Amino acid sequence: MSVDTVAAPRTSRGFRDLPVPLVVIALAAIIYVTAAVVTGQTNQISLAGLAGLLQRTVALGLVGLGQTFAILVGSIDLSVAALISTVAVLASYLMQGDPGMIVPAVAACLALSLVIGAINGGLVAYWGINPLIATLATGLILQGLLSAGFTYLGGRVAPEFQALAYQGLFGVPLPVLLLAVFALLAWFVLAKTRFGAHLYAVGGNPDGAKLAGLRVERFVLSAHILASLGACIAGLYLAARLQSGTPWIGRDGIYDLESIAIVVIGGTALSGGKGGVLGTIAGVLLFASLDASFNMFGVDAFLKQVLRGAIVIAAVAVYAVRNKGHVA
Repeated sequence: MSVDTVAAPRTSRGFRDLPVPLVVIALAAIIYVTAAVVTGQTNQISLAGLAGLLQRTVALGLVGLGQTFAILVGSIDLSVAALISTVAVLASYLMQGDPGMIVPAVAACLALSLVIGAINGGLVAYWGINPLIATLATGLILQGLLSAGFTYLGGRVAPEFQALAYQGLFGVPLPVLLLAVFALLAWFVLAKTRFGAHLYAVGGNPDGAKLAGLRVERFVLSAHILASLGACIAGLYLAARLQSGTPWIGRDGIYDLESIAIVVIGGTALSGGKGGVLGTIAGVLLFASLDASFNMFGVDAFLKQVLRGAIVIAAVAVYAVRNKGHVA
């Protein structure tokens, strides 16, 4: 006698179930390797080529890590580009090539970033100003002060400070290690601490977080301070790399918009409460792979921006499809 059995439903794991950072990293690798093979520049796949690729991710990666905190609480920071320029100019202006001024200059830049982050956070959290307007205004003020005070390269960093951009440790470029350390710290804060869990709670459901007894304003303020610190570290790194401060380096680098783009591409929701550090690193790797591939193909600089914008739109569309599938 046979017994009919009802087969248990199988759990299908398709594209929609793959982690977003994994998909983005795989896409970046495919684009980069394909471009290197098609253009015959296979040396780009060597360790030296990959090290160069990773070095190009450092500044944007540092800003993106800070931006991740702001977006996770449902806010955003458009002042990071101007703050990068300000920090680079301030550091080189205070150092003037003197190694003895490295510590005071770095301390002054960190203090400035804390103040800017606190202002941004205060305007958003306690005054209720839309974060787009508040941080844009802060950035415009910083950029205006820079333009009024510096119309050329400002100062010179100490030769010892340039090691931050050009030295290596165990064969790995120091800037790449710097980014890795900050990424690990950011991941630990978000994934392993109560503070990180509360940031997700505040971004995912502010009203619920308030009812649970969380002081939402403090977490928004903290997130903006961390976003400013990320921009500060990026500014110091760029000053070391360029050996001087330039008043337009943040603006020309489009670090404000690109940092938001890589965070979103990495799967962090603009509405807050969802996402993380690994996604941001995946997003910056995708942008670096695209830039390297465009260079290998000799794509025009203006066309690069068009293609980047198209890719951001495509990524957001893909996420919309994935989320719709989950809801259904």
